Parts: sequence; C-alpha cells; structure tokens
Amino acid sequence: MAQVLEFKLPDLGEGLTEAEIVRWLVEVGDVVAVDQPVVEVETAKAMVEVPCPYGGVVTARFGAEGAELPVGAPLLTVAVGETADGRPAGDGSGAGTVHTADTDGASGRKPAAEGSGNVLVGYGTSQAPARRRRVRPAAPAVNGRPRAPEPVRETRPAGTPQAAPGARTGRTAPADGPVPVISPLVRRLARENGLDLRKLTGSGPEGLILRADVEHALRAAGTEDRTGTTAVTAPAATTATPAATGAPARFTAGAASVTRVPLKGIRGAVADKLSRSRTEIPDATCWVDADATELMRTRAAMNAAGGPKISVLALLARICTAALARFPELNASVDTEAREIVRYADVHLGFAAQTERGLVVPVVRDAHTRDAESLTAEFARLTEAARAGTLTPAELTGGTFTLNNYGVFGVDGSTPIINHPEAAMLGVGRIVPKPWVHEGELAVRQVVQLSLTFDHRVCDGGTAGGFLRYVADCVEQPAVLLRTL
Repeated sequence: MAQVLEFKLPDLGEGLTEAEIVRWLVEVGDVVAVDQPVVEVETAKAMVEVPCPYGGVVTARFGAEGAELPVGAPLLTVAVGETADGRPAGDGSGAGTVHTADTDGASGRKPAAEGSGNVLVGYGTSQAPARRRRVRPAAPAVNGRPRAPEPVRETRPAGTPQAAPGARTGRTAPADGPVPVISPLVRRLARENGLDLRKLTGSGPEGLILRADVEHALRAAGTEDRTGTTAVTAPAATTATPAATGAPARFTAGAASVTRVPLKGIRGAVADKLSRSRTEIPDATCWVDADATELMRTRAAMNAAGGPKISVLALLARICTAALARFPELNASVDTEAREIVRYADVHLGFAAQTERGLVVPVVRDAHTRDAESLTAEFARLTEAARAGTLTPAELTGGTFTLNNYGVFGVDGSTPIINHPEAAMLGVGRIVPKPWVHEGELAVRQVVQLSLTFDHRVCDGGTAGGFLRYVADCVEQPAVLLRTL
C-alpha cells in the first residue's frame, strides 16, 4: 500500500535556522532513491545538498528556487511502497494526503522504503535501510596533492542527538559499516581535505564524529589547504613539500597553542544580543567633536556649592533626556512583526557598565523625571549592584535609550552597537585638553567626541544630526538646558 511521506527541511547545524533554495535536483514525478540529493540549499555557512531519507516518487515540492524556508518547513512529499493494484507509488492521484503510519495495515509489514535513518543534524527517520553504501578508497595523489575521495553517505540510528565536543568515547568507525557522521558539513570538510573519517574517534554520543573532531585531526596534522583550512592527507597519498613545489611555507599554530573559551553566561548573552542587533538593525553612525570646557566648569561649580557630588555621566544623562524630548523619534524601537515604529513617552536610560563578569547595561527608570543629583545617586547604586552581581532582571531590561561612556577606557571615539531592541545609543569619548579655536583664537580646551549610532528605520540623518547637534550645544553651553528645566 502506497504511503505519502513528508520530508521537512532538517536542522543544518551551526545554529542555523533557515536556508535558501538554490536549485531543485528533482521534479515532481521523479523516482528518488534513499539518500539521493533532492535540493541544493544555501545557508549563512555553506552550500549544502540535502538528501532525501525516503525512496519513492516525488509527489510535491514546497518552495520555489530563491525562496527561504525555516528549519522544519516541508520540502517535498514522497510516495513510497506500491498501490493496491501493484503499480509503483505516485502513479495515481492520491498524493494530497500525508501518511505517517509505521506498518502496512493489510500485511503488518513495514514499508520497504521507509527511510535511511539519517539525513542531517537533528533529523532522522524511523528505520535504517537494509543496504548501506561503503566508503571508497582514497584516490591516488595528483601533482603532489591528494585527490579528494568521492562523496560518502553514512547512516546512524534514528534519533541520535548531536552533542557538543567533549571527552572522547574511544570508539572508532568499524572497518565494515556506516561511518557515524550526521552533518554534511563535517563530511564535506573531511572530503575536501582528504581525511579518512574511519580513522577518527568520535567524541559525540555512541562515537558520533563531530566537526570539532575533524578540526582537531586537521590541526594535529599541521598543514593547510588552499582554502586556509588546516588539512591532513589521506594515508594512501603523499603531499609535496613547500620546497618541492616552490610555494612559501606557512606558519600554523599547533593544537597546544589554541584556547577555547565557551560563549556562555553573560559573555554568551552579550554575544547573542550584539549579533542580533547587527543582524536586524540597519544602523548608521554620526559623530562630532565638542568643547566640554564649560560643562566641566559648571560641574565644578555645582560640586563646590555643597551637597552630593554630581558626576559627569549624570550631566550627560540629563542632556540626553532633554534631547530626546526634542527628538522623540530616537526614544523608540521597531516592531518587525507588525512593521510599526513604537515610540515611548518615558525615557528608561540604559548605561554600559563594565564588570569582572562582563559588560552589562543597567537601566535607570524614568530618567526624564530625575535631576542631576538623583541621576548621580541612581548611577552609583546600579553600578555597585552590577559589580556585586546583584542586579535584578527588571534592572537590566526595559531600556529605551542607552548612554555609553567609553571615555573611561581612555579612548576618544567608537561606533557603538545599538542595544537591541532600542533605536539609538550615544557614545562619549574621553574629555582631554586639545587645541581648539575659541572666540576666534587658538586655545587649549577640554574636547570630547560624541557619536550617535541610530536605527535608520526610525529616522533619517536629519533627525539624528539634529539630536547630536543639540547634545553638543548643551555640552558646549550648559545654559541651553535652562530652556527645558
């Protein structure tokens, strides 16, 4: 009895969640074999031919060439088995229903071409095929370089999970049988560098060979191929030395000189957020130098008057809130699903704080309602909590605009990365004495560089430039703030 099975876009590994269909390798009505490549897709990492785990007749394809599909979306349907009158599956019209039954209701037997048991990372079918392809021996070397072996297809039990690189299990692939590899990227890396996967010991579950295992073997060999990837040669081939080929020798670091630091905890969270910002937000940056001499004099006068000391960061924050009142377009975020710009009436001001555990961005709630003294106290409280690691989730989320004072690190300028999902960030460099034309004469003044990175979806350069110019005017002439107090 014929069954129509649905083949979904499998997990392509490396944390990728979608792929673009580059070229279909089969048409509707074509007969495909188990593990036959049916579509070529492109991810952010590589071009991959995706094999189908079922053997039968293609009854439908989903997605045109050039379309992007998420992992788990249907790719195609395949009719397997035979129809009731003995014709091959797919010969008639019943391709519209997808069946997932494990056995043939009439005979109790499992379909003959149910699946290969493996396709890509995280994808499996319920039964391995009876016949398995064997690895072809390495081809002889050509012009002193090993010829890459023919593509190898391997199988594994369904549901075998992929594990992160860890302690090695001590299991190697048997001399006669499938090679425990799931990812086509791993197979391709080994194939292009002439590496025999049967010689490797997998560090994954049940001896599964991971990409880290292949890279470890390539680094241990200490040679490089033309793509820049560390490579080894197949045992049956010989590699010409640099002296023989006339090519300059390259330096490659040994495995002992490589240190791997896990991206987890705060470092991992920061990496994810910054990557998302760069991926989703079309940012632009503008900057200006400003004479901060009068601002520093104003702060000195305020502190000389008695009471709690006022910080430079608090004065800059007060300037920011006044600027956002004039340019509310920058106190916003973008709702990508609704395709709407969301503007906020309240300013919840985030500020970058460097701690021993990494970079965090505490948020000063309702910063637009606070004066310089209140802002100074709140900055001090949140900074101390950040260094002690006692910040609550509420104190780390909900920001609408971020102020980044990287001048404390002794640098003049930067191009800040927007704190997703906010729409802008003001960066402030160090305040240092520099030659400056003041009132028509050359003088030494306290100069600071201000830079604004903004989401170009929420405003154009005119708005961003107006915001930054107002901030610079307030820095140069603090009395400008009196109009908004």
